[in-house]
Amino acid sequence: MTLKRIFAAAALLLAPALAFAHPGHGDSGLVAGISHPVGGLDHLLAMLAVGLWAAQQRGAARLALPCTFVGTMLIGGLLGFEGLELPALESGIAASVLALGLAVALAVRPPLVMAVAATALFALFHGVAHGLELPDMSSPWAYAAGFVVATAALHAAGYGVVRALPQAAAPLVRLAGAASAATGVWLLAG
Repeated sequence: MTLKRIFAAAALLLAPALAFAHPGHGDSGLVAGISHPVGGLDHLLAMLAVGLWAAQQRGAARLALPCTFVGTMLIGGLLGFEGLELPALESGIAASVLALGLAVALAVRPPLVMAVAATALFALFHGVAHGLELPDMSSPWAYAAGFVVATAALHAAGYGVVRALPQAAAPLVRLAGAASAATGVWLLAG
């Protein structure tokens, strides 16, 4: 698959959320759920970074990291629906942008258990935030389905870009990770 086709596929995946970026379409919950991970810079960068980082891994980690993120994020979302608030929620999300960006920038390959544990911790913060922001009049299940689908699509987009690029483009992926990490620092400072 060419890079042009990957970007076209990513654009098609993100187009529905962008088309519904203005208010009034989220009453069903599905569109609101899809737009939440795409509409916030912190969530968007973290989701893409998980895909980028997974593609830099070997073996089981390639699938384990995105699956862990999506599964734990869903659990966090359900906890958020119930009103659970984590201390320093926004700082945890910003820290995930920083840490995942650094992981991509440095192309680290920690032991699988460490990578999964870190990914799960970050996903919990993102999931609780999604759950706490359930729009009024929305179906929680439709909303959850939306943020799960959007997150998986963002992970797949990050993964697909890395896997489709020639090895010579690895420095560009690392540069994207560094830019994400710098944004994480900015989010933590602000």
